[in-house]
Amino acid sequence: MQKTILITGSTDGIGLETARMLALQGHHVLLHGRNPVKLEEVEKNLSELPDGGHVESYVSDFSRMSDVEKFANAVAEQHTQLDVLINNAGVFKTAEPITQNGLDVRFAVNTIAPYLLTKRLLPLIGASGRVINLSSAAQSPVDPEALAGRVRLFDDFTAYAQSKLALTMWSRSMALSLKDEAPAIFAVNPGSLLGTKMVKQGFGVAGNDICIGAEILTRAALTDEFAKASGLYFDNDSGQFDSPHLDALNPQKSESIVQVIEAILAEIIQ
Repeated sequence: MQKTILITGSTDGIGLETARMLALQGHHVLLHGRNPVKLEEVEKNLSELPDGGHVESYVSDFSRMSDVEKFANAVAEQHTQLDVLINNAGVFKTAEPITQNGLDVRFAVNTIAPYLLTKRLLPLIGASGRVINLSSAAQSPVDPEALAGRVRLFDDFTAYAQSKLALTMWSRSMALSLKDEAPAIFAVNPGSLLGTKMVKQGFGVAGNDICIGAEILTRAALTDEFAKASGLYFDNDSGQFDSPHLDALNPQKSESIVQVIEAILAEIIQ
């Protein structure tokens, strides 16, 4: 059965490989990227796959929440139903670590943008769908002041690890708050040090086969194994559902992170 699947950050790395796998299986894949030229090239290449599904593309800069709003609106204008949302877009190291709104770009792209996109697209996804959030083995306690942009984190790894824990925290919090009325919302560590551009730039290593990550995302999107995974965390390093950082299991801490995100969005989006 063909599914409509949106993958953010799908112009390279795990996102691109996942899009390729799903398109080859005949699914309707919605691509997303920040660079329109690169995105057009990817759409063209995937459209030419033998027996592939239909693909379409959307340009959006996730460091700008107004762009995320426009992106969500554009998807809603074209589709009445979305089966799976894979929040894959992420950033680790960048020459411009602060957004125009004064946020750390890691928190903006890795945490806040997928939260906003998910909230806006929930009516399209429905209770039978899935929201898959790309977490990481790198998770460290979130400084709410840093998340809100009032304190700057100068270390790339610290900012990245905090942003990924914040993502994992809101994933579980949203899943538990919406319960059976919402899609399955869960976080996945696709595997440590996979050979993405992010890993090569950030750690200076070639990394492991990115297909490891793409295969688990494809499983998470399509198989019964993940149908009842809402609120859970899958660690692909261990190959099983596992415990994330303990802060993600603390309802009070997770809700406080959600409140900070909501306050940020209320200030930014008029």
